[in-house]
Amino acid sequence: MTNNKLWRELLQGQEVNLHEVDPTLHRVRVCIGWEAPEESQGFPVDLDGSCFLIGRNDRVRHDTDFVFYNNLETDGGLVKHYGDTLEGGEGDREMIDIDLEGLHFDIEKVIFTVTIHNAEERQQNFGLVKNAYIRILNIETKEELARFSLSDGAASDNAYIFGEMSREGMGWKFKALGQGGNGGLYQIAHDFGVNVAPM
Repeated sequence: MTNNKLWRELLQGQEVNLHEVDPTLHRVRVCIGWEAPEESQGFPVDLDGSCFLIGRNDRVRHDTDFVFYNNLETDGGLVKHYGDTLEGGEGDREMIDIDLEGLHFDIEKVIFTVTIHNAEERQQNFGLVKNAYIRILNIETKEELARFSLSDGAASDNAYIFGEMSREGMGWKFKALGQGGNGGLYQIAHDFGVNVAPM
């Protein structure tokens, strides 16, 4: 494999062709981590990692293309979320596996988000969160292919579009986005065309 050390730490807006880094890549594990207090304002601080399978019109093809704590698998298990983690701390907190070769060709992007559960009701935001990151691994080799860390102290935001994987020729690339906003997971899901009740 090509020495990929220079690819590992991405800055906001940078992207990397994953298959140029690792031509053997078939399946990825997307790991998300953070550190946060157990509670704030008298409520637990609960972060959620999610992903959206996006078609050619920058929207989901159908509602099950939204993979999160209440819909852990889609497309026959080609995308699998390992479940909600309620505690912040060092190390990977949530993980999503994706079979890149199995994804249907009408899926052009996979977008990864991190949001704070019931953030507006609980008056919580990313100012509480430290050392949040996303990293992409080759499932077979466990090799880390890309990593992106959020800057700390985004005190006005309760939701982030963390990064996206998109098709690049016959392979995939990953781009570090770090786009913050408000409205939580509901707003992001709504923007991507998911028919979802307020969360």
